[in-house]
Amino acid sequence: MGRPLFTENADSYNRRIDYLRISITDRCNLRCCYCMPAGGVYPVKHREILRYEEILRIVRVFAGMGLTKVRLTGGEPLLRKHVCGLVERIVKQEGIRDVGITTNGVLLKEMAQPLYDAGLRRINVSLDTLNPLKFRMITGTDHHREVLAGISEAERVGFDPIKVNVVLLKNINSDDLLRFAQLSRNTRYQVRFIEWMPIGRCRGEDGSRFFSAQDAKKLLESTGRLIPIPRSRYDGPAERYRFDSAAGEVGLIGSVSNHFCRECNRMRLTADGKLRPCLLSDEEVDVRSALRANCSDHCLSRLIQTAIALKPAKHGLDFRSDHVCRRDMSQIGG
Repeated sequence: MGRPLFTENADSYNRRIDYLRISITDRCNLRCCYCMPAGGVYPVKHREILRYEEILRIVRVFAGMGLTKVRLTGGEPLLRKHVCGLVERIVKQEGIRDVGITTNGVLLKEMAQPLYDAGLRRINVSLDTLNPLKFRMITGTDHHREVLAGISEAERVGFDPIKVNVVLLKNINSDDLLRFAQLSRNTRYQVRFIEWMPIGRCRGEDGSRFFSAQDAKKLLESTGRLIPIPRSRYDGPAERYRFDSAAGEVGLIGSVSNHFCRECNRMRLTADGKLRPCLLSDEEVDVRSALRANCSDHCLSRLIQTAIALKPAKHGLDFRSDHVCRRDMSQIGG
């Protein structure tokens, strides 16, 4: 017998699901070591990728069920043509109060102004190091300068907040934390340190790359007192802090060591049209097939409810378990 649904947008553990992360492409112009397996991935065929009209219909129906927050991801979302038009239409969707995008920043310098003009105000930029040589080692590319230029342009045009996402990698970028801490002192950026999640073929064998959020916190505290910042509903899972007199802030996300499953309010929509109740579970509900079979809005809402009902109490991911998430991160969406 299935677990009961409490309301249209509450799961079986009475968590209100009002946040949808939408991957609009599986393509990416970086090859990050923790995201893209060494052998690469086969790109999804163009016809299998959700069309913008399909994405907008899902957002509209989900908004009628209480969805208020949307974040566009990839792959690299700025690679997809006409993304600004999609942003503009989502921003204007009734019920949606918070729209953001997560980008690797390579194309951001040229896209920042059009995105802002489309109504976007919140942006997350992935940048795992301030060292160009390490950037090449982590991403397999020499785009470090372009990413920094993109962040500067986003600040110039008025994005606020600008969050800089740093995936913690032991013995690779863990010694960059102090430079990022200084960045938070000198700018209004919100630097967020995120534990590496062992997913798909990038899982690794022994967790030797893993650097915990608590270890990061200790290192940050060695440079000055961290002042806690109260969290609001739209902050996400980060524990937020500010150094004394700092212009910006730092955040710590313990996705593995101190997971936030009890407060999780999100679903994910993959580029190929699967609703994932949990990033770290392989449970999926196919909405693309229903959309292309001309399903009704009622049918689509029932599929969304089915996905919400599948949301687990918590993920089982750590380096001591046999749990493996089969899809690679680039195929799911960050």
